[in-house]
Amino acid sequence: MSKQCEVCGKKPIKTAKLTFSHKQIVKRQTPNLQEIRVNVNGQAKKMTVCTSCLKAGKVQKAV
Repeated sequence: MSKQCEVCGKKPIKTAKLTFSHKQIVKRQTPNLQEIRVNVNGQAKKMTVCTSCLKAGKVQKAV
């Protein structure tokens, strides 16, 4: 399973934390992804969707 939203394409990013001694610590931040069943053309399908797409109503959950 890839760490990418199937609706908006959001994927992990690299972030850098700069310490007091100016050492740079590079981390990987992943989006909050949920695997849910959604309605696609009247059929239920499992998709990996980020929570911001769920909250915005870009997909409709299958009942």
